[in-house]
Amino acid sequence: MAKILNVFNKVSSLRERYYKAATGKDSLIKLIAETEVAEQVYNSNAIENSTLTLEETEKILLQIDLDRFISERELFEAKNLARVVSYIDKKAKEQELNLEVILTLHKMLILNIRDDVAGRFRKDNEYVRVGNHIAPNPKEVVSRLGEMLAEYNAASHENIIRRVARLHLAFEYIHPFIDGNGRIGRVLNNYLLIREGFVPINIKFIDRKKYYEAFREFDEKGATAIMEEITGRALTNSYYKRLAYLEGKKIITLAEYAKNNKLSHSNLINKAVRQTIEAFLEKGIWKIGVNIEK
Repeated sequence: MAKILNVFNKVSSLRERYYKAATGKDSLIKLIAETEVAEQVYNSNAIENSTLTLEETEKILLQIDLDRFISERELFEAKNLARVVSYIDKKAKEQELNLEVILTLHKMLILNIRDDVAGRFRKDNEYVRVGNHIAPNPKEVVSRLGEMLAEYNAASHENIIRRVARLHLAFEYIHPFIDGNGRIGRVLNNYLLIREGFVPINIKFIDRKKYYEAFREFDEKGATAIMEEITGRALTNSYYKRLAYLEGKKIITLAEYAKNNKLSHSNLINKAVRQTIEAFLEKGIWKIGVNIEK
């Protein structure tokens, strides 16, 4: 409990710094968001076993031909998810999350991949399994999603990290769709964060093992601690990156920072992973912002 409160207090402080630093820098904020789309798409798809690399994902979004053959499904998974990621940046500020919004996002995501199930929840005898977890009866999907949203809204006094983590776990437990549940679930995280005035997060492929541990913890104990930790660290990482740019710092690799300051690189990496220093992961490389000497 104390640990998550400390993270939330840190996030609250970073959020204040962000709003102060962001004043009059709308164009830079937009650029940061645009450059993150490919990373968001790559990581979310990779968690779902896509074979695309980050470089290949970037090429697809820039409409550059790849050096190898990829399936039509992977092509549309990248393009569709990029469209959804960009769409929610504005939509989340305009409309509260509800079942209609979730269905719209799913239709955008699954179009040209599984048109027969795009934009609709599971029905009749459409059961799905995730690992050893069999998702609830299709007849329960709509009522369970309604309860999930009601619980989220009723807990507005609680910290955003806990609320988003809990909703994400509940959504994936329900698994309301035949296809695309993981991707939509991670999109919903950012829909909620953006709507409540926070920055979006990027759950990284390298954290996949721990991410799945969070689902096991929830299935077995109804606990949310691991997902809260993942969400909290992803949020601080996102703020550290934005603040490095918005506060006009010089951005260097953590390896360069270690060399310049005669510090242990491995020790700094450990601190970066724990987010106890203001380092952030960008395109798979740990970086940090340093004040420019006058």
